[in-house]
Amino acid sequence: MKAHHPVILVVDDEVQVHRFLKPALKANGYEPLQARSGAEALEVLARLQPEAVVLDLGLPDVDGQDLLFDIRRVYAGAVIILSARGLEVEKVMALDNGADDYVEKPFAMGELMARVRAAIRNRLVQAGVSPVIQSADLEIDLTRRVVKRGERVLSLTPKEYALLQFLVRAGGRIVTHRQLLTEIWGPDHAEQVQYVRVLIGHLRGKIEADPTTPQHILTASGIGYRFSV
Repeated sequence: MKAHHPVILVVDDEVQVHRFLKPALKANGYEPLQARSGAEALEVLARLQPEAVVLDLGLPDVDGQDLLFDIRRVYAGAVIILSARGLEVEKVMALDNGADDYVEKPFAMGELMARVRAAIRNRLVQAGVSPVIQSADLEIDLTRRVVKRGERVLSLTPKEYALLQFLVRAGGRIVTHRQLLTEIWGPDHAEQVQYVRVLIGHLRGKIEADPTTPQHILTASGIGYRFSV
């Protein structure tokens, strides 16, 4: 099975923190991405929406509290503060500025992973999306990124999973071809409608009981697609 691991952006200027977190995140099913400054973090978020951001407050080019405010302008996912600052006023400020959780250094990896998973689940609920979608024999676990039909785990490519997740998170609303192309392939491919049609066909072949009469990925003729439970 080719896994599509959720990306976690770690924003910290300490090399040893990245060295410690990278194998631990991979062992927990995440793909770690590094940023060592506020500018680098914002550049990453301008082109990619990770599943969560783990943010240190002590950065070389900007205070983490100010960066958190800027992050919330462009990113709606989970943000977990990981910092040596233990004052209550710092924690309150971070939570007021949009952080989902606050973990002090030094930290236990098991606790950090649990808090990351909880923050991701809470963000899904806030967006009106259940972390686990169940319909007939199809099950989609958005927290663990596992898709099953019956007891069988389906093997989805990264783009197939990204397409399915985007449709599911739309909550039954129609998603246009342009929205899907921009989200999955990038703005340079916003007119390549055939890309979406081919990928939809592959995805239906895996998740639908009968791809010729789809029950989950429905076509809005000439507009796009929507997900139905």
